Amino acid sequence: MASAFQLFLSSSFLHSPLPTTATTNRQPLRRLLISSSATATATATLSNKKHWKVGEYPGISETSISKFSNNDNFNKKKRNPIKNIKKKLDNKEKSTAWVNTVTEALSEAIEKKQWLRALQVFEMLRKQPFYQPKEGTYMRLLVLLGRSGQPGQACKLFDEMTEEELDPTPELYTALLGACCRSNLIDKAFSILEQMKSLPLCQPDVYTYSILIKACIDACRFELVNSLYDEMAERLITPNTVTQNIVLSGYGKAGKYEEMEKVLTSMLNSTTSKPDVWTMNIILSIFGNEGQIEMMEKWYEKFRSFGIEPETRTFNILIGAYGKKKMYNKMSSVMEYMRRLSFPWTTSTYNNVIEAFSDVGDAKNMDYTFDQMRAEGMKADTKTFCCLIRGYANAGLFHKVISSVQLAGRLEVPENTSFFNAVIYACSKAGDLIEMERVFKRMKSKLCQPDSATYSVMMGAYRKEGMSDKVYDLEQEMQMMNDEVSKGEDGVEVDAPFDADKVLVM
Repeated sequence: MASAFQLFLSSSFLHSPLPTTATTNRQPLRRLLISSSATATATATLSNKKHWKVGEYPGISETSISKFSNNDNFNKKKRNPIKNIKKKLDNKEKSTAWVNTVTEALSEAIEKKQWLRALQVFEMLRKQPFYQPKEGTYMRLLVLLGRSGQPGQACKLFDEMTEEELDPTPELYTALLGACCRSNLIDKAFSILEQMKSLPLCQPDVYTYSILIKACIDACRFELVNSLYDEMAERLITPNTVTQNIVLSGYGKAGKYEEMEKVLTSMLNSTTSKPDVWTMNIILSIFGNEGQIEMMEKWYEKFRSFGIEPETRTFNILIGAYGKKKMYNKMSSVMEYMRRLSFPWTTSTYNNVIEAFSDVGDAKNMDYTFDQMRAEGMKADTKTFCCLIRGYANAGLFHKVISSVQLAGRLEVPENTSFFNAVIYACSKAGDLIEMERVFKRMKSKLCQPDSATYSVMMGAYRKEGMSDKVYDLEQEMQMMNDEVSKGEDGVEVDAPFDADKVLVM
């Protein structure tokens, strides 16, 4: 048996788009080698190994920033705005000393999903004599704040926009509504909807309602969905395929399969909301996440019979589902099939494979997948490192947890709630409650809101040690957090000042 595996396969793939569900003892010829003994060996070797130093949190290291040029001529030279930001960034990578303009720094912060830095740079930009408020800038910031779980900041930014006498548009209102919906502030989102309806030039459209319907479904408030559908009918707004896909996904995740099939049937009979590849992906994800492989394969064939062709994400869903069920043969076959049809392996493809090995603590194959991912030029994201951290924790390789978080810092991977949850999980597995508490404090100082998974892991660790007082404190804190969320409150405390010297004002 080979000592390493590669994510390229030589096993034959049948003409059918999916492998048959029948099991066989014959292993296909392939270079994807699953090592079942990796976890046990690694755990036994490192059972007495020190996890980390007291007080050491592996994510402290920040990516180094290039120093300013000391050349006086360089500093005195007038810098004209460059429209081609992409070209300028490419040149910047090759240069030895560079100073960002304010507009470049803002664009870079938004691209890297650094919401706090983006707001600080934007505040600098507003003070410049050449500044003119633009709808596109506010739109990008509102979307970023929504995706970063900062609805309070989004509302504040929207108010500042109106103070600048920039007329709001339906798109800007929809972005604000979406920011509230992402944080489950449904009542606030409905109040924004009422504001839109009161303004003649900001009437809600099908996308506004679709976002709000999704929030109601995610909160399992299905009664509100029907009322929104009625309101859309009164306003002569026809649900499109996106709207129906949202409802379809909600019913499926809630286990309401009869309602799900009714929606799907109505889509098949509709002329305005025909099922598409996203519909296919939703159905496959529902059954794949539930571990119902046969139903997933059945619906795959059904959608193919409807004339809907799969895409890269479709195959990634299949790979993830097979990986969770440890059906490595089928996972490998789908990956080979992607290669044959020239479907690219994406970051999500590799993440699904890494996650499959992470769940069982197979560090050896997890490492090899990650190495090949980087060799092929795929950019690792937050989920990649979450899977790596959890996988190393499951394998007992706690020193690799540290190196993974340090690498994530060097690559400037965004630290979100899921990222900190993975590190807290690793601390819990290591039995290092002191370090777990330090990571928890750092998580809140970085304005990453703890969720139910955060508290569940920490309370489980405390219960294991019989620390009932700590469990009680977390229960009270979680209750307070839920009360604040329901009121729409959003903290804005900042623990790290912004260094204005890192940008250059044009």
